Amino acid sequence: MLFLESPAGVGFSYSENKSFYGFVNDDITARDNFEFLRRWFHKFPEYKNRDLFITGQSYAGHYVPQLAQLIIQSKLKFNLKAVAIGNPLLEFNTDANSPAEYWWSHGLISDATFENLTSVCNYSEIFRQEAIHGGPLSPACDAVANQFEREVPAHLINQYDVTLDVCLSSVEAQSFQLRKTVKINVCIGDETVTYFNRPDVQEALHARVTNWTICSNVGVLEYDMKDHEIPMLPVLGDLVKSGIRVLIYSGDQDSIIPLTSTRTLVNGLAKDLGLQTNVPYRVWVQEKQVAGWTQVYSDALSYATIRGAGHEAPISQPERSLLLFTSFLRGKPLPKALSTN
Repeated sequence: MLFLESPAGVGFSYSENKSFYGFVNDDITARDNFEFLRRWFHKFPEYKNRDLFITGQSYAGHYVPQLAQLIIQSKLKFNLKAVAIGNPLLEFNTDANSPAEYWWSHGLISDATFENLTSVCNYSEIFRQEAIHGGPLSPACDAVANQFEREVPAHLINQYDVTLDVCLSSVEAQSFQLRKTVKINVCIGDETVTYFNRPDVQEALHARVTNWTICSNVGVLEYDMKDHEIPMLPVLGDLVKSGIRVLIYSGDQDSIIPLTSTRTLVNGLAKDLGLQTNVPYRVWVQEKQVAGWTQVYSDALSYATIRGAGHEAPISQPERSLLLFTSFLRGKPLPKALSTN
């Protein structure tokens, strides 16, 4: 199993050419990822005939399909079998505007805020003004954004998993949270940063000594934010047509890219491709408990939710995520509930 930190500048990865960081986009990332695979298989030819699966989550909704597309288009097929992406960015307007309904339906925002997010200034416009065009927000959008932030304060609500508590600063509070949440360590983000910045860990990973961060808004990497608006459904459609299995899944407690948008987009893609539903929407189970819901189209395109999981599903639901992952690798359907009749 390979874990690829990409593009260069992310995590422990780096570029010897510092000017590289000045402009990076989806096309550069896809080509660099493809070049990495080409060189890796050249260095380790004993793996060339192994089945290859590519997975990722969030903005990997761009990275994974684009890399798979390059593999298909190249003469070096790498024996690619399937791809899986979780809570992925697939279609900007749909994905960016779906959180408003999710927040409202889960009681996070008021009727008035929901109305403003749908009629005055939607979230895709807020993102465009701030991230793509470098803001400031227009007065109308600024008012809506402030209204939302008052109702969903970032220091109190984890939008990536709306059911989780947030990590508190004191040692006593963290200890209480660990007891309260049992299996889920809500401070794992802070602890991960501490762990990867330990000198002995960086030495063991053969990494360059660096200040490792989970996610930095002021990092060395300048990514072309306009690429968020590149639609990925046509790319996924090409993969399906090429015989590559595609699994798309959602942690159902994620409000950043909620299941409502992803499920709608997958269903639309299946219709566009003329795929037939061969596994109707149903529950799947893990240890006799409902682990989520799934639907399969022509054994080529699959959708699944992971019940109780957030944006990064394995953090909050590791066992269910592992079962989904192993079923994906084996090309097997997710387990059915036993009949009570």
